[in-house]
Amino acid sequence: MKLHETVCLITGGSSGLGAATARRLVVSGAQVVLADVDGPRGEALAEELGPAACFVRADVTAEDEVQAAVDRAVRQFGRLSAVVHCAGILAAARIVGRQGPHDLALFRRVVEVNLTGTFNVLRLAAAAMMNHPTDDEGERGVAVLTSSVAACEGQIGQAAYAAAKGGVAAMVLPAARELAASGIRVVAIAPGVFDTPMMQAAPEAVRQSLVAQSVFPRRLGRPEEFAQLAQQVLENRMLNGCVLRLDGAVRMGPR
Repeated sequence: MKLHETVCLITGGSSGLGAATARRLVVSGAQVVLADVDGPRGEALAEELGPAACFVRADVTAEDEVQAAVDRAVRQFGRLSAVVHCAGILAAARIVGRQGPHDLALFRRVVEVNLTGTFNVLRLAAAAMMNHPTDDEGERGVAVLTSSVAACEGQIGQAAYAAAKGGVAAMVLPAARELAASGIRVVAIAPGVFDTPMMQAAPEAVRQSLVAQSVFPRRLGRPEEFAQLAQQVLENRMLNGCVLRLDGAVRMGPR
């Protein structure tokens, strides 16, 4: 995929991984639609990026709101050729803790946002991509999803988060196989511990424990490093149907 011909929907685009991806893609010649529930940040970033960007407030679990973001891409930039799905939430709770069993509503909410929201974005973006002609190699679009190393090494308290991110990872290959007939690639990035607003809210002791489990570099990942890999996925046609770890060789322990 040639970035100067790319129109990309970026969910979670107001901050963190999504904002870094938006900045990188616009500098490389793409046009982007930022979708997020954080309106003020999203509007500010769209203004910073200029005419190659716009913002749509959208909750990834809401069908009509995601569809509105997809429609905005087509209406304003003429097509939708890529999606980088970064929106997600983090929650920690033991299956049975001091206050009793894990709150079922919390589990459902984490799965709803992180897994069902991912599928919602994927299906609506793919449907829009199918409406446009293929390029000279038969490609219509690319979907970059966000899993997590927690899909493989979930820690104590991460049952809901690990289950949801594991579901994202498991969805990639069947989605890639199905959408290949329409010239759409599907890849997931599984970040380790990145310096995003979600991680910045964690206690310092937790942050330092996770950094200590990284092999090299011994630090939190930078959102710009995620953005760099997302760009490579868009540009490299041989990346398809896989989950790419981006983690400094971290292997998370039980806690």
